[in-house]
Amino acid sequence: MAEYTITERVDITDVVCPVTFVKAKVALEELEDGDILSVHMNDGEPIQNVPRSIKEEGHQILKLLDNHDGTYDLIVRKVGD
Repeated sequence: MAEYTITERVDITDVVCPVTFVKAKVALEELEDGDILSVHMNDGEPIQNVPRSIKEEGHQILKLLDNHDGTYDLIVRKVGD
């Protein structure tokens, strides 16, 4: 059972790095402190770069879910600006 409720979802499977992080960052900027964002992304560069960049921005990575189809869902809690 999830200990969080997803506030917003963003699908970045149709874009390539570095735009993947930019789209995730913009989605986070639109949320309130404490809100939860689910970022749907492809394996490869996005899965290597997006979580690291989001963490460097100061947000909290809650979970990384492998969808077993070449995509992942990164669950992120927004931490105040």
